[in-house]
Amino acid sequence: MSFQSLGLSKPLLDAIQKMEYAEPYPIQSKAIPAILSGKDVQGNAQTGSGKTASFVLPILEMFHKKKESRNLHLKVLILVPTRELAMQISEVIDSFSEHLPIKVKNLAVFGGVPLNQQMVRLKNTEILVATPGRLLDMVSTNSIHLGKIEILVLDEADKMLDMGFQDEMADILRLIPAKRQNILFSATLDTKLDKIKSSVLHNPEIIEIEAEVQNLDLIKQTAYIVNAERKGPLLRHLIVSQNMVQVLVFVSSTRTADNVVAKLKKNGINASAIHSKKTQAARTEALSGFKKGKVNILVATDLASRGIDIQFLPFVINYELPRSPKDYVHRIGRTGRANSPGEAISLITLEEEPHFYIIQKKMGKRVEKIDAETLDFGF
Repeated sequence: MSFQSLGLSKPLLDAIQKMEYAEPYPIQSKAIPAILSGKDVQGNAQTGSGKTASFVLPILEMFHKKKESRNLHLKVLILVPTRELAMQISEVIDSFSEHLPIKVKNLAVFGGVPLNQQMVRLKNTEILVATPGRLLDMVSTNSIHLGKIEILVLDEADKMLDMGFQDEMADILRLIPAKRQNILFSATLDTKLDKIKSSVLHNPEIIEIEAEVQNLDLIKQTAYIVNAERKGPLLRHLIVSQNMVQVLVFVSSTRTADNVVAKLKKNGINASAIHSKKTQAARTEALSGFKKGKVNILVATDLASRGIDIQFLPFVINYELPRSPKDYVHRIGRTGRANSPGEAISLITLEEEPHFYIIQKKMGKRVEKIDAETLDFGF
């Protein structure tokens, strides 16, 4: 199946071609026609399955078809659990709408930045991507009105419930028109979603995409056995000796992230940290710089790494191991995407070896180990 067969217009197909998407993912091939037909849609698909494009593309197609009769008011509301996801979706909308003859203004709003900064940008916004709390902040100041919403998207609805947004979501539903198209995506089939689904969706088309097994064969995995105090020098040695220019480094705490970045910078390596204690401006700047290649090394905690989606990321380094084998696979799965090879490196202390053994057993794959004591770091 091709994108041309899904009912998308030439400006969107041009954007898809420019972004080098060869063919639609399963969630896209099923969701795009359903959304274009005006149906409510419930999609269950894992993170990274292409679900953002599966609702962004048909929504933009609807705007394109109505270009002669459009009024510049807020028509689409996309609710998300995190600021990183809000920014990512907004960037996707911008990318896909590049060739539309009449631009569609979208805006991402979230906490962590002054409310006034976002309020002044609301004028003529047609698609709003928002976290629930910040949206209600705007409603309470009468800076936004939701009375003309035509399409509601709940993205990662399961995570919104996990993060305690039940009451906020219920308040928002009372503020928007009852007659609207509804699109709900989640990564799980959690029964906690039943109540929100029953109150939002009307005779939905249900699309379930089974999680694909990560193709670990595309990822070269290596583990270096190293004393804790030599992890920093080893990390710098690997970056310099292998001429790594784009590396995502995972750590377990905000403090470690800052310490690792400080030592990298001290040794002339361009690095930034992204974690929950950074200001939103700092996180946005770090993520943008990394995606554009202005920052070579991005040091991230697992939670803050949501929204980091780079198709051809060559290196992932586990400076510290995650708590679960599932998180390990998710981390290293940031590389080896789009049938392109990648490399995942883990720095393991003797104390971490038993935990790493469990990770390998659960993963069903042995990882080559190298004794770092045999290496001359040159630092």
